Amino acid sequence: MKKSVSREAVTPPFRNIGTRKLYKMKYISLFFLIAGFMSCSHPKQDGITNSEDYDRYLVASAVDTTSKYFELWNSKIKSDSIQLVSFGIVAGEYGRYFQKTGDIRFLKKAEQALKKATDIAAIGRAGYYRALARNYISQHRFKEALEVGKKAYAVGNGLDQTKALLFDIHMELGNYETARAYLDSIGDFKGFDFLIRLAKWKDHKGDLSHTIRLMEDATTKAELSKNKDLMLWSYTNIADYYGHAGNIRASYEYYLKSLQLDPGNAYAKKGIAWIVYSHEKNPVEALRILNSVTESNKSPDYHLLKAEIADYMGDTALYRLELEQYTKEVAHPFYGQMYNVYTIDFHLNESKQYKKALHLAQQEVDNRPTPESYSLLAYAYFKKGEPERAVALMKEHVEGKTFEPTVLLRSAEIYKATGNTIKAESLKEMLMETSYELGPSTSDKIASL
Repeated sequence: MKKSVSREAVTPPFRNIGTRKLYKMKYISLFFLIAGFMSCSHPKQDGITNSEDYDRYLVASAVDTTSKYFELWNSKIKSDSIQLVSFGIVAGEYGRYFQKTGDIRFLKKAEQALKKATDIAAIGRAGYYRALARNYISQHRFKEALEVGKKAYAVGNGLDQTKALLFDIHMELGNYETARAYLDSIGDFKGFDFLIRLAKWKDHKGDLSHTIRLMEDATTKAELSKNKDLMLWSYTNIADYYGHAGNIRASYEYYLKSLQLDPGNAYAKKGIAWIVYSHEKNPVEALRILNSVTESNKSPDYHLLKAEIADYMGDTALYRLELEQYTKEVAHPFYGQMYNVYTIDFHLNESKQYKKALHLAQQEVDNRPTPESYSLLAYAYFKKGEPERAVALMKEHVEGKTFEPTVLLRSAEIYKATGNTIKAESLKEMLMETSYELGPSTSDKIASL
């Protein structure tokens, strides 16, 4: 009999995508020919990918967002319903549809169902609180997630799961010592939930080799459990970490294993597209992969990645089109602050609306006071013409507190511009080793530091 695992346990508690920037257009043959010649101007790396490995996963097909099972339980929900089981099951299905499609409406519907469940639950309320908190994490409503997490803790059932949840939330909020305390209080030091969070902690501390060893252990446990959700989550996460460590072949192989489990997995396809673009310098093929994703996935950040690739190719028209599409989609009120980091970066580096970027960066710090958020605020002040304030923020809230390459790049740029060439040069040496994570479009920026 397969081991039963709660769905809340396999909801990704973290996803290190800060360095991976996240076209519904069909190219005519002439465009591919021209783009192919353009891509030849960029040196190619040793080939790791092979389109024959993943072509069968790129066939566009509509994502099924309903079923007889879903309709059965959804039909039991009335305006005055007290059908607790119905709310829980329907919320889970909405969450799954969101993961499949990136459609924010499903995440909001899941929130509504879970809030109703917490209101009427007499038994199992802690589990519904945890599920609602994870929904808030997905929406980047971290302070609300913390309040709900505290309610789950007060109920008392499933305390280890709640402690794991509170670790996740405090890591998102930058409360690292509090997060560590919750991690240390988890009872099962050999369990999957503990291992993946200890890996997150080691990554936060810059110990990538230990992070990968822990993730390898967690992946083995997931495979032994034969739980598809655990395996899929493990494969995509360890693929990310292998990429960060420069083991691109292992990263590619785990993205392929993810697709073998879930042929429609957008995150794995994006990971392969990044390898093709950043490592193999093949932007045309990377766009082909991403086009297959955006046929069914509505996440706005894909347009930013397409814009970056278009810029690398020198395709100004496509570059502008993708940026316009991003700004149009992200303006939907349901997104709230989910894409603040991307939008701040867009205003700082593309639209040059520095005041707007500064306003959003301050919001982000209020919502999520991490070194990464403070680095955006500092960079906004720097771009706005207040370098002294930028340096002060970097020294107080960022320096020595994160190893995120995008943060190091911002820091190096600020330090160089303000005359601290020693720090800038030191950061430049570190950044030279992160070219794969940052992408080819940043190579010139790093070289000029």
